[in-house]
Amino acid sequence: MSAAGSLPAGGDGPVRPSGLLDVLRVASVVLDSEGRIVLWSPQAEELFGYTAREALGRYAARIMVHEEHLDLVRDLFAEVMRTGRSWAGAFPIRRKDGTARLVEFRNMRLLDDRGDVYALGLAVDRTTVRRMEQDVALSTRIVAQSPIGLAVLDSGLRYVSVNPALEQINGLSADEHRGRTMREVLPLMDAATIEQAAEEVLRTGRPLVDRSVTGRTPADPDADHAWAVSLYRLENALGTVLGVAVSVVDVTEQYRANAEAETARRRLALIADASARIGTTLDLDRTAGELADVAVPELADAAAVDLLDAVVQGRRSVIGPAEPALMRALAVRWVDASDVLPAADPPGLVIRYAPDRLITECVRTGLPVMVPQVKDEDLLRIARSPEAAEVLARAGVHSYLAVPLIARGEVLGALDLIRTRNPHPFHEDDLLLARELASRAAVQIDNARWYQNARDTALTLQRSLLPSHPSVTGGLEVASRYQPAGATSEVGGDWFDVIPLDGDRTALVVGDVMGSGIPAAATMGRLRTATHTLASLGLDPAVLLEHLNRITVELDEAIATCVYAVHDPDERCCVIANAGHLPPARIRAGHAPELLDLPTGVPLGVGGVAFSTTTVDLEPGDRLVFYTDGLVETRRDPLDERLDRLLRLLDQPPGHSLDDVCEMLLRTLHEPDNFDDVALLIARVTTPGT
Repeated sequence: MSAAGSLPAGGDGPVRPSGLLDVLRVASVVLDSEGRIVLWSPQAEELFGYTAREALGRYAARIMVHEEHLDLVRDLFAEVMRTGRSWAGAFPIRRKDGTARLVEFRNMRLLDDRGDVYALGLAVDRTTVRRMEQDVALSTRIVAQSPIGLAVLDSGLRYVSVNPALEQINGLSADEHRGRTMREVLPLMDAATIEQAAEEVLRTGRPLVDRSVTGRTPADPDADHAWAVSLYRLENALGTVLGVAVSVVDVTEQYRANAEAETARRRLALIADASARIGTTLDLDRTAGELADVAVPELADAAAVDLLDAVVQGRRSVIGPAEPALMRALAVRWVDASDVLPAADPPGLVIRYAPDRLITECVRTGLPVMVPQVKDEDLLRIARSPEAAEVLARAGVHSYLAVPLIARGEVLGALDLIRTRNPHPFHEDDLLLARELASRAAVQIDNARWYQNARDTALTLQRSLLPSHPSVTGGLEVASRYQPAGATSEVGGDWFDVIPLDGDRTALVVGDVMGSGIPAAATMGRLRTATHTLASLGLDPAVLLEHLNRITVELDEAIATCVYAVHDPDERCCVIANAGHLPPARIRAGHAPELLDLPTGVPLGVGGVAFSTTTVDLEPGDRLVFYTDGLVETRRDPLDERLDRLLRLLDQPPGHSLDDVCEMLLRTLHEPDNFDDVALLIARVTTPGT
């Protein structure tokens, strides 16, 4: 036999030896019929210690067998030569150096072409054989009994062998693996990536350890599993690459535990985010929108926040089993508006939901409603109408969840959630999260609802107390505006008044009660009524403010600022007194707009300081601008800069109507983050006879 071994079945040329014989160091000896050594291999020289020169021609038994077994060996040799039957066994030998070694022998008879008989003896060190047997036995038992999936792939990355554990993991027998690639065996997972990694291991020899792989196998085609896959290049004793060893450890439980922990972490983060984002203001619509923003897309592909219309109006609502629910849409959010927008209730619209609708059931019972797998008949109970149900069907709605918004024991409305793009149905964890979000948001929504009701009440009261004056009175053309406080603050106590007096005179009043809400509006109403009464007496402005001050002192801790002016068209002047208010602006032809230089005085309700009256000349065409601090004050800019800006805005060519000027000032000066009322009054002196 040549060192290259036999030809492979394909006839493509010699292949390299496995190297196993080199590991065993098998010694070969040929004896003639008399038992003399005629051939002596290098391995025999190594095993027995005799060189070929020393061994050839000598009786084998003398140098290969311990003397105490000579007779037995001769008999066995004679039996093999006589019968031709092979014999195998183990005998101790004595090496040339005198040491003993246990050796396994295998003897067989040989016959050459001339009919001469020889004997072939193969000898292996027993210790080496036993070590290999133990290694093989250990490997076999480990592979067979290991809970880790093990496989061997050839250099073409086709399965050669798999252990029982991998058969169970993949759901295929060993025979179904052999000769096939990973892609063929595991079509439900990304086997191509693993094969690319295996090719790299084959090429470089660098092992790949614990590569995380997820997917599905024929063993469980309906659920994802996770494995830690390791790849090692296999080589024989001569360094020939045999293929790749694969180990597969099922880490699905750990993977799912990590996934659940990550989901829990994300949900805790979502709840924390919701706590920070929901309820940043006391605006009802904005608070509802903040809840919907948190829910999409983390929890749902579309979310709607609807309140019972009676609740929005400040009434309790109890819905009977056969009664519909009147819901007011407050906010809608979606991942893709084109999918579900036609089916969404426009914010602000009041929708009647029939008794059989799921949202009606939710607000009637105060319990969540979850439909993990939505069917066609379910869509008719989700949507407000059959047409809307068709839109939801086209959008691919496959899962639905509605949770009630409950605060202080009262059902306010519902949070509606649907999934279209997210392939997973709603489950119990989603329900818990949705209820937690709804619970936190409901309190903020309830606060906003009550605040809005109180604000609307105060605003209604305040508007009812403000005057409805003619555009022209006496010798003045008058325009006014009232801008209520922003949605995140309460209504204040700003007011203005235009009071006709005898002799074509006109009293102009602008004031600001400190505080907000209904108490401020009520105080403003009392001061306005008192001003009307005192103005009818024709009092000097300073005297009138002194009376108002005494009235204000009698009110519980009320403080207000006020400017009171009386225009006399015959005298072409205006007498003005100020109680701690910002000075009016005067605009005259040929002059730059200016702030009137008036004694500031102290606010009404402080007392102890006398008020004074200032006379200001006014010619036809001159204008006076009265305003409250909400128009000019901000948290960022100095008041002087803001007043200068007011004067610059007033410095414009004549021809603009007073109403246009009012709108321009409000639009330009009143900033969105300045949550304060604004009262604005502009009076222009008319030409006599016009």
